[in-house]
Amino acid sequence: MNMAATADDSPANLARRIVDANSYLTLATADADGGPWATPVWFAERELREFVWVSRLERRHSRNVAQRREVALVVFDSTTPVGSATAVYVDAVATQVPDEELGDALAVFNAKSEASGLPRWGEEKVSGDAPHRLYRAMASQVWVLDEYENRVPVF
Repeated sequence: MNMAATADDSPANLARRIVDANSYLTLATADADGGPWATPVWFAERELREFVWVSRLERRHSRNVAQRREVALVVFDSTTPVGSATAVYVDAVATQVPDEELGDALAVFNAKSEASGLPRWGEEKVSGDAPHRLYRAMASQVWVLDEYENRVPVF
């Protein structure tokens, strides 16, 4: 699917098409000393503002989020031919979802899981002694690229 912007496409519509067409985002984190780390994560999102994923507590990106909440995300189609690619870029603040907010955040995650033919995740799989946790990144800025490869704000 060609995700390139068209003349009558708003940044929000383009961002929506890109996010809807992809299952993975690249999560960029840093540790307490600023050491960078990037990793792909399967994600779900709500309104281009809330991005959620499941990860193990001991993974480097999970440890980084615990130390430094500021993250960056990018969603893109790596199969797009050179010269026609675009992406959604996000600055966000990430956290492990607290137990009292799991139901709401899991609803977002499970909607995409089920639409993709994957099983639902219950709260017991991301709390207590379970090895996984649910994480959420709340976007502060979102951009897409224009035809000159400049970032254009979505909001």
